[in-house]
Amino acid sequence: MVKIYTKKGDDGSTSLWYGGRVPKHHGRTEAYGALDEACSQLGLARALCDDSQAELAADLLRLQDDLFVAGAELATAPEAAARLEDGVSRTTEAMVAELEGLIDRYMSEVQLPPKFVIPGGNLLSAQLDVARTVIRRAERRISALNEEGELAGETVIHFVNRASDLAYAMARYADVDDPALFEGRGKA
Repeated sequence: MVKIYTKKGDDGSTSLWYGGRVPKHHGRTEAYGALDEACSQLGLARALCDDSQAELAADLLRLQDDLFVAGAELATAPEAAARLEDGVSRTTEAMVAELEGLIDRYMSEVQLPPKFVIPGGNLLSAQLDVARTVIRRAERRISALNEEGELAGETVIHFVNRASDLAYAMARYADVDDPALFEGRGKA
């Protein structure tokens, strides 16, 4: 049996990848913890996809994988950033561009109303909106880390911003089956 507990965090600290420890409430752990939470929320959304949504499910899995890349980058102290590998443990502008392509593809399939969209059109779209808000929380934490000089680069901010946009686009795409969804909802 493999034991998953080490007892090293019993003092309220946690290890960073490639060395170092920070308090569990540190902005860095808050940021990558929020991405971990978002990944779980996206997993639930993926589990809600039916057979007709195989492409959406595959795109969700890819987004989950990419969020782990961003999480690995955030779990590394800036002084160890040279040890990170592009696309594996460090986000890249190519990853940002890939998300932009997915956003454009999903948004080409929907028409947004001229007012705010209230989440809850169906279970899948609502779950994607929950994931989106968790990604936005991570983005706020990452932005604070950047202001504190705690990031090795800003690409991770760009990536996480697009990731939340993609979750939004996917949620609206999941709403397409409900034409009455946007009628009379929200305020401009």
